Amino acid sequence: MSETASISMGVASRYARAIFDLVVEYDEVGELESNVESLSEALFNSKELRDLIASPLYTRDDQKAAIVAVGTKMKLLANLTNTLALMATKRRLFVLDSFLRQLKILIAEHKGEITADVVSAKSLTQGQSDKLAEAIKERVGKEIKINASVDESIIGGIVIKVGSKMIDTSIRSKLNSLQTVMKEVG
Repeated sequence: MSETASISMGVASRYARAIFDLVVEYDEVGELESNVESLSEALFNSKELRDLIASPLYTRDDQKAAIVAVGTKMKLLANLTNTLALMATKRRLFVLDSFLRQLKILIAEHKGEITADVVSAKSLTQGQSDKLAEAIKERVGKEIKINASVDESIIGGIVIKVGSKMIDTSIRSKLNSLQTVMKEVG
């Protein structure tokens, strides 16, 4: 990890921990989870929002006013909106994506869940996702939240990452292994 990424992650983690502790104190974790999902979706879907948080052309006051307007329009928790405003004032909105990921981790830990990142060649059905979550739950002993994504380049199979453990049954991985063996033989 680069030094810049490490510093950004540290900044995001500190803001996430601060807002999370406040939300736990006020028993608003469920609302925060909903807010984080909505804000993550907005960040993913809105080029304007991504430009706002990344562009140095906006002044601190412009960023603060805009992020407060976004928070108000989305009916985010007051503590979350205030934290975003503070981040804008301190020129820290560039870590918003990392901040939201850290909040998701804290919320999952609070709920006793573990997130499993699952990559498949095509979208999983709800039934497949449920069966996979149940199978992983049996192995780790905690509730599992599936974070599914699609990567057609794996050709087939599935890649599962839970914490520091990874299971790669993708065809791409098997072909790469076969290619390595073939090089060693020839």
